[in-house]
Parts: sequence; C-alpha cells; structure tokens
Amino acid sequence: MQDGREGDSSLVTARVGTLPGVSSEADSILSADERALPAGKRVLTVHLQQIPLLSGLHPQVLTQVGRVMIFRTYPRGAYVLRKGGEGEHLLFLLSGRLQVVDLTEDNREVGLSFLEPGDYIGELSVIDGIPRSASVVAVEPSLLAFLSRTYAQNLIYTQPLVAERVLKRLAGKVRQASTYRVILGINNTFQRFYTLIFQMAQPGPGGLVVIENLPTQQEIAAMINTSRETVSRALRVLLKKGIVEKDLRRLIVRDRAALQRMANGQNDPGER
Repeated sequence: MQDGREGDSSLVTARVGTLPGVSSEADSILSADERALPAGKRVLTVHLQQIPLLSGLHPQVLTQVGRVMIFRTYPRGAYVLRKGGEGEHLLFLLSGRLQVVDLTEDNREVGLSFLEPGDYIGELSVIDGIPRSASVVAVEPSLLAFLSRTYAQNLIYTQPLVAERVLKRLAGKVRQASTYRVILGINNTFQRFYTLIFQMAQPGPGGLVVIENLPTQQEIAAMINTSRETVSRALRVLLKKGIVEKDLRRLIVRDRAALQRMANGQNDPGER
C-alpha cells in the first residue's frame, strides 16, 4: 500500500499491477488514461473520506488506515469469503457487486443480500473472533480493500462515529434476517417472489417506486430458494399485468398496492 498524496490524507494510492490477487478485471475501475499505462505503472486512487464507514474521521486516523490497507480484485463468480473461514479482516467494497450466500440443509445455495460499492463486510468476525457465518461471492468484477482485524477493532473501539455506524448496520441486519425468514417460510414460490420484490422496492426520483440494479433471475432464485425458471414465470405475470416495468437494470413498480396484494396471497381484483 502506498501513502496518500501530499496535502490530502484522505487520498490513498496503490499500484494496481502489484496488488495481491490482481486480475485484468481491475481495468473496469481505472480511467482510460490509467488503462493506457503499462500494468506495473497503473495507480489506483482511493478516497477514504468517500467510504461511508470512514467518512468524517480525523485526517490522522485516515492516514493510519490508508497505510495498512491491502487491495485485491476478484473476477465474477470468485469467492471473496467462505463460510467457516477465519475473520482476520474487515473488507470494504470499492467497486463491483457482491452477494452474501449460505447453504440450506439440503445443500442448496441461498442468496441473503447484495453489497454495493461503499458497503463493508466481515464486522461480525472482527468483533467476536468467530469464523465467518456466510460466504460472499463476486457477482461482478470487484475491487476490495482489506483492513486487518487489529486495526478494524481499534477503529470500532476508539472511534464513536464508527461504533455508531457499525451498531446501526448490525441492527439493520437483524431486521433483514427476520424479513428473509418470513419470505422463506412462504410455501408458494410465486408468492415468495412477489414478497421479495415488494420488500426490495424503494421510493426513487420523481415519485417512482423502483429496484435499482435488479439482481439477475438466477440471483433472485438463490435468494428465495427456487429455480430461475420459476422466477422468470413469476416476473412475466407481473409484467403482463402492468404491475411492474423493466428499464434496463431497473425494475419500476407501477402498482404497489396490487403487488402487495399478490405478496399477501390475494388475487388481483381484475382476476377471476
């Protein structure tokens, strides 16, 4: 890890060509000028102040964090973490997209949640020292920053702002886990799909209710423990009824009330 640029301790640079685990997918997070450079001279700049967990920390603290961070890239489909592994680092997702997955009793993979740039993972093992509780897979080429458990614990225990953010995130995870237990307890697979879509949809610009970066059908299937074909059929029902509309990677919910009724197992009023 290289030190920050002079005059701004929130900037940390690293030579991409020398990073552990680096692959050609790192090109996706470099500028055109950086991609034109020889691999060993490509420099990645990370703005630590733009990482939500670290935003607002004293420059001296950011400088210390930047000096000990390690960067790695992962191609699509690669495991970033495996369930049962040692929790030696707190990981920050800087670019790409990850999915947290676990296995059911019959050894089927179930997707638990997605992680977007700015998110972090591994805080549970950092705090209690117990092996990882789930696996994490890159669903897009991804760049991550690793902070050792010792430094991560120091941040959590000595920086009240970090501790508050971690506590709020843990509370959110508990609520999310409760929601997923309810969804997976629904016997009807179509209803599980409708419930998941209803839970994922959030208010967006212009009064729209949307799901940004809609997961693939295979990813959704893993989340609700069903097949991709079932997800495809359930989605076609919503599209045919005009309840939702696809817009590239975004799903727009046009009739939230109708979607809620279907999530609750009720027939649409127009259906006989």
